[in-house]
Amino acid sequence: MKTTYALLTFGAAMTASLFAGTTAPVITSNSCESIDAFASALRPISNPTLFDLALPRTNAHAIFLHQNMPDQAAIVGGGRVPVGGDFQLFALQLEYAVNERLAIVATKDGYVNFNPDATLSEEDGFANIAAGLKYAFIYQPENGFALSGTTTIEIPTGSDDITQGSGDGAANLILTALKIEGEWQFAGAGGLHVPFDKDAESMTSFISTHVSYELCDFFTPLIELNWYHVIDEGDGGSRYNAQIGGGVPGVIGFEGGDLLNWGAANANENADIVTLAVGFRSRLSENIDLGVAYEIPLTDEEENLMEDRLTIDLIWNF
Repeated sequence: MKTTYALLTFGAAMTASLFAGTTAPVITSNSCESIDAFASALRPISNPTLFDLALPRTNAHAIFLHQNMPDQAAIVGGGRVPVGGDFQLFALQLEYAVNERLAIVATKDGYVNFNPDATLSEEDGFANIAAGLKYAFIYQPENGFALSGTTTIEIPTGSDDITQGSGDGAANLILTALKIEGEWQFAGAGGLHVPFDKDAESMTSFISTHVSYELCDFFTPLIELNWYHVIDEGDGGSRYNAQIGGGVPGVIGFEGGDLLNWGAANANENADIVTLAVGFRSRLSENIDLGVAYEIPLTDEEENLMEDRLTIDLIWNF
């Protein structure tokens, strides 16, 4: 646990020290130029409920996510059970910028269609809701640099059928950095998921990074890396009765990454999930942009629920 806290603190400090002292971005005279360095800033695509843009902005963010699950998944003691199939998430995030530094954010909601091939049951239902505040501690348009903190509260309003709605909720504590350097964009975030009921959910952390290069308004290729880590596992108690009679938390050998948290008692057996996403953003108009990313796990796919994932989103800034 101390090691994870140290990594998060070190990562945030390094991000701030490396970015804050850089010179103002050079504005070139091609078709993608922008007078305001922040005007070209684009939101990351992967890890959508936790990895946000450091800049407060008023927007609506529609998300479609299709995730294929591995043929088998790890259970306690190193065994495997068949799973397969896929699930889809349909979600809408909202953000209201009170001013250039402060925003009210709604980061998690949506409807899930869960379609496993084996062991687990086909179900659908709503995800938990999470909302809170984002504040930019450092806001430097002249340097193209911003550093913000976000706190959201996740309320267990979701459906038990899709392994949501357990416990007393949780707090997400997140630090996010952004640096614009000409056509390059660099972003990073790190944070903690702190459950109010430490038995019903696991305490986890994440670190995410983003690099993109704006070739033109219509095409900005990007690459993103995400690391999820279990700090303190849950109690593995009986929950989610529609799924193997409530046995998921006691049987599964890992946690759910960015979207799910079961309070799995054996999550430390496979405490780390690392994923890589590649894709692009396209600015369709002055206020609307489209994002597409394909994501795969770099750790063993059977030690999480991701064989691969396609994320498509649409952001309307207003």
